[in-house]
Amino acid sequence: AGVRVEQASPPPGQGCPMPSVPSDGALGWGRAVCDNEDVEVEEQGSCPWSSICDAYFHVLSYLSFPCRYFKWWYKKTRIEKKSAFIDLLCAVPLQQIYGCPLGGIGGGTITRGWRGEFCRWQLNPGIYHYETVIADQFTVCLRCKGQTVYQQVLSVERPSTLQGWNWGYCGHYAFYHALYPRAWMVYELPGQNVVLTCRQVSPVIPHDYKDSSLPVGVFIWEVENERDEDVDVSIMFSLQNGTGTKEDRSGGHWNEPFAFEKEGERVAGVLLHHCTHVNPFTLAISAREKAGTGVTHLTAFNPMGSGREVWQDLLQDGRLDSPAGESLCPPWDEKGEVTAAAVCASCRVPARGHRTLELALAWDMPRVHFGSKEKLHLRRYTRFFGSGGDAAPALSHHALTHYEEWERKIEAWQKPILENSQLPSWYKSALFNELYFMTDGGTIWVELPPDCRAEDLQGPEGAGLSHLLPVLREYGRFAYLEGQEYRMYNTYDVHFYASFALVMLWPKLQISLQYDIAVTVVNEDVQPRQYLMCGQTAQVKLKNVVPHDIGDPGDEPWQRVNAYLMHDTADWKDLNLKFVLQVYRDYYLTHDSLYLRDMWPVCQAVMESELKFDTDNDGLIENGGFADQTYDAWVVNGASAYCGGLWLAAVCVMCKMAEVLGDAEIQQKYTDILSKGKEAFERMLWNGKYYNYDSSGSETSSSIMSDQCAGQWFLGACGLDQGEFEVFRKSHVVSALKTIFEKNVMSFAGGTMGAVNGMRPDGVPDTSSVQSNEVWIGVVYALAATMIQEGLVEEGFHTAEGCYRTVWERLGMAFQTPEAYREKKVYRSLAYMRPLSIWSMQLALERRAAQAPAPTPPPQVPIHP
Repeated sequence: AGVRVEQASPPPGQGCPMPSVPSDGALGWGRAVCDNEDVEVEEQGSCPWSSICDAYFHVLSYLSFPCRYFKWWYKKTRIEKKSAFIDLLCAVPLQQIYGCPLGGIGGGTITRGWRGEFCRWQLNPGIYHYETVIADQFTVCLRCKGQTVYQQVLSVERPSTLQGWNWGYCGHYAFYHALYPRAWMVYELPGQNVVLTCRQVSPVIPHDYKDSSLPVGVFIWEVENERDEDVDVSIMFSLQNGTGTKEDRSGGHWNEPFAFEKEGERVAGVLLHHCTHVNPFTLAISAREKAGTGVTHLTAFNPMGSGREVWQDLLQDGRLDSPAGESLCPPWDEKGEVTAAAVCASCRVPARGHRTLELALAWDMPRVHFGSKEKLHLRRYTRFFGSGGDAAPALSHHALTHYEEWERKIEAWQKPILENSQLPSWYKSALFNELYFMTDGGTIWVELPPDCRAEDLQGPEGAGLSHLLPVLREYGRFAYLEGQEYRMYNTYDVHFYASFALVMLWPKLQISLQYDIAVTVVNEDVQPRQYLMCGQTAQVKLKNVVPHDIGDPGDEPWQRVNAYLMHDTADWKDLNLKFVLQVYRDYYLTHDSLYLRDMWPVCQAVMESELKFDTDNDGLIENGGFADQTYDAWVVNGASAYCGGLWLAAVCVMCKMAEVLGDAEIQQKYTDILSKGKEAFERMLWNGKYYNYDSSGSETSSSIMSDQCAGQWFLGACGLDQGEFEVFRKSHVVSALKTIFEKNVMSFAGGTMGAVNGMRPDGVPDTSSVQSNEVWIGVVYALAATMIQEGLVEEGFHTAEGCYRTVWERLGMAFQTPEAYREKKVYRSLAYMRPLSIWSMQLALERRAAQAPAPTPPPQVPIHP
């Protein structure tokens, strides 16, 4: 696999009218398609390169956990034939092949690799197929004076199927650039004096709740003819009916041609109906017909054969010729057969001229069941395109006639950041490209049923959420996975970090998600379950406690929460606090007073529940001597910098919300707690340079935790880090951050890999747990944001850059940023939610640029209408 990643350089043909290709002033992630250098990453048996199996089993070997887990895993995967929510035995192997995914939010995604292959499929919610389907290709045909002079599959592959095609494009003549949600493939056709630039566009547009939901991608082929004679250019887009799995051979699938015209615009192509028993879908490949552009198609061919008939058809005249009226409709394909189709767009490009061909890929899976098959869900885009399963032609037409508008909006959003010369190029690339997880994180966005009532959503205890139904009815329900390998929706301790991307770009989805969490808080699930780490049985979910997650896509999310069964999370110390902090942060950034009023009673309930963890009544909660927060393999005992800091931040936020809502009694209650807690925090944890990991006095309690200022980070994002609401002494915060930079960053891997989670005062990493010895990319971005908030801008950028260089360049993990890695070539949990926290860096930068705690403080909102 190629692994050297370059910054995107100016593409060839600078004189041609292709202004959208990244240049030096707008750097995305890029690489040469032909690069064959290898990354050195160590393999670990059947779980190549992943540390999770070894780590958990090593750290927890003193328990009977490995035996219990194996029994559970065997029953789940071998007897029930279902997937494990975390599979410690079969981690997904690293493939250094992925590029910018296609599709909007919540309708499924198809990932196109940096060498042009279609290689990762997530159409069923939360379920991935890591398959490169070799028939899914673009092919170019050049003709001069009525003769074909060049015909080539634009792929470096040399497969065993379709050997009648001309494979093996030389990668030295191809370059890939990505700046999500767009990507560019530049092909300098060798010896032809023709340059092709394929611009890939998906409708991922901030504050857009319609087009951002569409399951489509557009490929705009810019053709530059550097010859002294005209050339006829054809681009053929071929696609297999399916995703490369055994279901492609299940029989009953069929293809048919289509044309769709509206408001004088016409598109034509082929529909590939994939008729599975559960969650059937239709793929559509199409091209835009316009003056000077011809569109032809081939309804069906065998992608497992030589493909010679397809190749010769195109070679003959640069067109595809399906017999009139032919379609692979009833009788359908037989079991064991696979079918494919192709669409061809053609035009004449004048000498020294330029032309554009526009093609699209759409997929329509409007009605979905999760693994339990209990409830039918309609995806968000069905509000605009219907749920009958016949929307692919209209989706294709909409994409091909609206992508220019999408690009204008994307450029208006990205341009101020890309043109800011004070921001480093790697940061611009990371900021936008990490957003891939918003769509490719197993994301689902569904409509409420039209007959849904408030009581159906709220349960017996949720009547106080007066705006729950209007919000969910207008904006739907949104969920994304903790990670592609950690299959739990809206994992809340991690979403705390990632939520900055959501609230800054699609705030209504953050509000919707928070309402869903609030509903689970006020209700309980009395169903008992055994937790694997401790072997004890407890209720799945307690009242007035924030859940760990809202469920497994292999079961029934929202209906049954807390798929995570490693620990009983009812005793976790951070979940309730993170809910309260997000409520105020959301209000601060959106000024949504109705939301704040609804959430206020829920915040009071979870804080009251949290108070029981202050066992000595000193205003500061204590951890319980087990892994009871997001660092779920790193034991904490007594007062702690992480949870204690989050607690004080949440208490401060309660004071502020009470002030805004005019609730003097609650304000006084938490003001008193805050006064005591601040004194206890400083006395028990401050050591003169930084805050100790915990107050237990253990061998590692003095470790330097990179995330020790998480409470300050969130307060800074809410404008509550100074003046009367200052919780942590500024001098102490700055000292702690400088210590972290000196020890966790610069004394770890030569300062080139970000911040290790735990470091001993003597400059040696804390190896007391697997997690203390890891770098968590999302935590590093949050740490960098904190540094920027506190004026340590250079240190913040240096800290974050180490993660970007390690993930996107040295490890070749583009578009699959993991949760964690170690210094010695080991990573854990590919394609993870937490790195979306990089958007908190952007918020910190915007606050500094405004030279004020922007935005304007929200208005006072009386607690009683």
